[in-house]
Amino acid sequence: MTNNYSNFSEVFSHFENNRIQVGSEYKHQDILSLAAFKLANNEITSWDGYKPTPLHNFSDMAKDTGVELIVYKDENPRFTLKSFKALGGAYAVANLLIQKLKENGIDANSSDLIAGIHRDFTSKITVCCATDGNHGRSVAWGAQKFGCNCEIYIHRNVSVAREKAIAKYGADVNRIKGNYDDSVRLAAEVAEKNSYTVVSDTSYEGYTDIPKDVMQGYTVMVDEALKQMDTVPTHVFLQGGVGGFPAAVVSFLVESLENPPKFVVVEPVNADCLFQSAKNGKPTAVHGELDTIMAGLACGEVSVLAWAILESYVSHFMTITDNSIPEAMKLLSNRDVPIVAGESAVTGLAGFLIASNSKELREKLMINENSKILFFGTEGDTDEEMYEKLVGKSSEEVLAVI
Repeated sequence: MTNNYSNFSEVFSHFENNRIQVGSEYKHQDILSLAAFKLANNEITSWDGYKPTPLHNFSDMAKDTGVELIVYKDENPRFTLKSFKALGGAYAVANLLIQKLKENGIDANSSDLIAGIHRDFTSKITVCCATDGNHGRSVAWGAQKFGCNCEIYIHRNVSVAREKAIAKYGADVNRIKGNYDDSVRLAAEVAEKNSYTVVSDTSYEGYTDIPKDVMQGYTVMVDEALKQMDTVPTHVFLQGGVGGFPAAVVSFLVESLENPPKFVVVEPVNADCLFQSAKNGKPTAVHGELDTIMAGLACGEVSVLAWAILESYVSHFMTITDNSIPEAMKLLSNRDVPIVAGESAVTGLAGFLIASNSKELREKLMINENSKILFFGTEGDTDEEMYEKLVGKSSEEVLAVI
């Protein structure tokens, strides 16, 4: 089935960012750092139900595509949220409450919050955010877990299934008429009016501290993957979005490794703000419906913090069409050890499979028989109805063969 990607080999765009300085020292510790990772790791690994998610070795796919190694980090089992986002939004909520308690002379940690020791204080605090689905679910889960209130804003294209998945954690979910970027602006306005605290996964002018915590939480996943690999990847294909996820991966690997891998950021063609930012050499918004089945990547405005990291260390950007996504989801569901991967989880994998069928792009990306490719499958079936529609069977049916 891998060779089916030759059907899509011409349906992509590629841009090489020649502004980066290969081998340059990591200099963005003010945004994300290994020191801050240790703090996030200490909190997150203390939560009930924490365990590293699996890393799958696709030796058959590696042989088919002419590379040495392909590994896939599967975030479907992450806590109960089926997404790596559980590491970000929830950690930011916990850290926010810990800091507010500290400002009032109270030292606390995640365990204290989970035990409800300070609920009289935290129950007076409300967090809010805009979301395509998974980040909002994480914030709502964190608010419920750590004892504060939560309001979530979703845009018109967010599915009812994703809305319900957020609401089950007790959040007040509000649907707006605009797109994702409109919901981001509205959440900020509501927070200002009602003295709420925005816990967003995207940063913008005047709002940077909490997005750092969100991104720092993601680095726990990267640390797990590096330890599970027992080797160093030569290439990492990453989903785009506002940039928080790829920035977390890039920052951790660049600061940790003497010889960091080549990074390739892959986006939907209709929501390619990172691709356009790379072409223009500055943060660039894209407008319109941002219509794509890669729901978690339907973002038109770049996180300014994330972009500072990406523009410094990411050499390649790609856009792809929606056509390849169901094929990649089915490819994983039909493996001997099946994997449930949602629409946004397989974007990096689809980008690689498209690139592997293009001689010209393989050469530009320096993909060869010695390449070791790492993917992060960032979500499972976070929209169960959409997953079944695209794959042709439910996640329960997919996993029933195990």
